[in-house]
Amino acid sequence: MHNVKYKFPAGVAAAALLALGVAACSGSSDSGSSSNLSGNIRIDGSSTVAPLTEAIAEGFQSENPDVKVTVGTSGTGGGFEKFCAGETDANDASSAIDGEQKKLCKEGGVEWEEIQIANDALSIVVNPDNPVKCLTVDQLSSIWEDGSGLSNWNEIKGLSPSYDAELTLFGPGTDSGTFEYFTEAVNGEEGNQRKNYNNVGEDDNQTVTGVSGAPGGMGYFGYSFLVENEGTVRGLEIDNGDGCVAPSEKTVQDGSYTPLARPLFIYPSAKALNDKAFDQFMRYYLDNVNDVASSIGFIGLTDAQLSENKKKLDSLISG
Repeated sequence: MHNVKYKFPAGVAAAALLALGVAACSGSSDSGSSSNLSGNIRIDGSSTVAPLTEAIAEGFQSENPDVKVTVGTSGTGGGFEKFCAGETDANDASSAIDGEQKKLCKEGGVEWEEIQIANDALSIVVNPDNPVKCLTVDQLSSIWEDGSGLSNWNEIKGLSPSYDAELTLFGPGTDSGTFEYFTEAVNGEEGNQRKNYNNVGEDDNQTVTGVSGAPGGMGYFGYSFLVENEGTVRGLEIDNGDGCVAPSEKTVQDGSYTPLARPLFIYPSAKALNDKAFDQFMRYYLDNVNDVASSIGFIGLTDAQLSENKKKLDSLISG
């Protein structure tokens, strides 16, 4: 198991820990802190979700030094392979568990539960010098769909303003939940994506470097990474038929950023939910997640979502 590398500058990571400190001082009735907790918690999965889970883990470990939490980044799909083999306690996921992954867990004898821990605006990013501000979903699909032969921005139908620059595309690998979500939401079928693009695997830093270095560069990843790299890359507005909408906390939570607004999850195993240290970690996660999310560029849960998932967790633990 390898530890996730922070995608955020040290100052932002410090802000996350400060947010945890403020939350702890606010009088949460069930912070998950217990001086007699000990053990190891193993989490893998989505590179999009990992920085949030890692920030929560650092805060939890500061209050529970005898609990070690490791967070890997094998991608949503790669993480489920480990999770369903019983190698990890939970899986971070940027897309909901699919039929193949459910089958894999059934074969591995791993029972799972789904907890939503944040929201996300899957963001389409371009070079800051690109004059195009908005793409329709159909235009986006014409660029990324399997078999697309588009190689220049000026070949995109209906594009305004016209832009003469080579399309240089960067995107995650097939184990990524972001890949799964994007291809289904934009191209109509999971896995439906052109093959001739720069596959960055789980390293979104490569997308930032590539897009910022190419006049016609384009890529996609989670909103938190757009926030971190604002100025180096620029997020496009998306038109799904009701006008151009930018990715933001407001447009995700009011439902207008479609079809690229999505939930983010953590999937604990039933076995892990029988462990006291893991249970307290999950309570701590939901007690603090919105404060941490806002400090590092994630989009928090609505009050209704937070209440629903806390109740679900309580029932799983007490049950």
